[in-house]
Amino acid sequence: MKQFTLAILVAAALLGQKPKITGPIPVTADSYPFLARTLHPINFKEAGYVEEEFLVSGSANVYDWSPEGSLNARTKDAPYTTRVLVRRPASASRFSGNVVVEPYMVARRYDWPIMWSYVHKSLMEHGDAWVGVTIPANANALKKFNQARYAAISFANPTPGDACPGAGKNGPADFEDGLRFDVLTQVGAALKSNNLMGSLNVAAIFMTAQGGDLLTYMNAIHPSAKLANGKYVYDGYLSRNPGNLQRINQCAPAPQANDPRGGFNRNFGVPVIAVVAQGEVPASLGFRRADSDDPADRFRLYEVAGVSHIDKAAYSQMPVVADQIAAVGTALGTPEWPLNITCDPPIPLTDQPALTYVYDIVFEHLFRWARKGIAPPKAHRIQIQDKTVTLDEFGNGMGGVRTPYVDVPTASYSVTSPGPGTCAELGHSVAFDPSRLNSLYSSDQEYKSKIAQAAGRLEKAGWLTKSDSLKLKSAH
Repeated sequence: MKQFTLAILVAAALLGQKPKITGPIPVTADSYPFLARTLHPINFKEAGYVEEEFLVSGSANVYDWSPEGSLNARTKDAPYTTRVLVRRPASASRFSGNVVVEPYMVARRYDWPIMWSYVHKSLMEHGDAWVGVTIPANANALKKFNQARYAAISFANPTPGDACPGAGKNGPADFEDGLRFDVLTQVGAALKSNNLMGSLNVAAIFMTAQGGDLLTYMNAIHPSAKLANGKYVYDGYLSRNPGNLQRINQCAPAPQANDPRGGFNRNFGVPVIAVVAQGEVPASLGFRRADSDDPADRFRLYEVAGVSHIDKAAYSQMPVVADQIAAVGTALGTPEWPLNITCDPPIPLTDQPALTYVYDIVFEHLFRWARKGIAPPKAHRIQIQDKTVTLDEFGNGMGGVRTPYVDVPTASYSVTSPGPGTCAELGHSVAFDPSRLNSLYSSDQEYKSKIAQAAGRLEKAGWLTKSDSLKLKSAH
């Protein structure tokens, strides 16, 4: 009965309330999309891509999610308007049919496309599309950035007078964060109806994000988020460093770690791949489970050796500093160090692309698994003893998904750094001294040969894309 009630609720939000699509919104010198100007600009025209912005308006439910897992509508048919940024091939002949949907990160209080930052080069190389979706917590930043352009955006709290113990000491917010879940469903459905992709025909869509919002959507909403043909709205998920579940609405209590409603221990019916950096493994042990090829429970867990929670790539597609300031009144640090703290001793942001290369191949596997039924390889877990990662003779993690950076090392890669705040999530490397390098590699030519051999092995085994394998070989 609970599943039937949930199906009715989600179907009503999805099928009974088709969103209105406005756009593409015109671009002028004085009015352009937030994120059109980024720290590392992309020439979309040169790449054969277009960037278009839309407003999506509709009605969404706000849900309550009981500790036993039942989902009920707290408020029905609350109006919303969000903005959607679409980056897609300009030509239908270049389009792969794959669309990656990313609800923006909210850590900076403005739209931060953290996964796009990692994988945009690979997605564009293969003709995939990407769609960024603004969620309630970032709406005010858009309005501050350009009030006229984003005047219609709204996630107004539909029940401002209700008691709201989960909202904290300041009481209920003027926006309702719980609207984001139905919004993501409706945006996905609109993509499959070709209402956001011009003349391009969408074959499959995939959601990706960092942290617990994705887990909450997957566990609470996905099972009943289906189209009229009975198929799921989303055809697969890539979870980055899963984190804990997020609350279903602003008045709900925050789920605790290891909440039984979360994790990956259910039959989602579509492929799910979780990617966990070595720096996150000790805190993510509760998410470990066996890989599965069961058609109803397709799952892979990939723990990546030698990488920290975050690196330089994650910040590359942030808005330019001037637009950050326009949106939230301040910018943290500088483009080279976008943080308001200094580690001790100071370190540069890691620019080793191991995590990018892993995400690139994982998306390829996810697309093939969902559309062609081709199962990806399985990986050993990173070795743990007493909740601590076991290190090899070079100081790098043992086991897990490997890259040439740890298999043919020239440095030890620490996944944390001393200092305040975010430093614990930042890695740094300690280069081997010349004597150690000489003991490992008799010449530069031998080192390059070993890199090429390692890249070739990993490509053949399904751990590197062909493009990234060539990049590794040419860079060393």
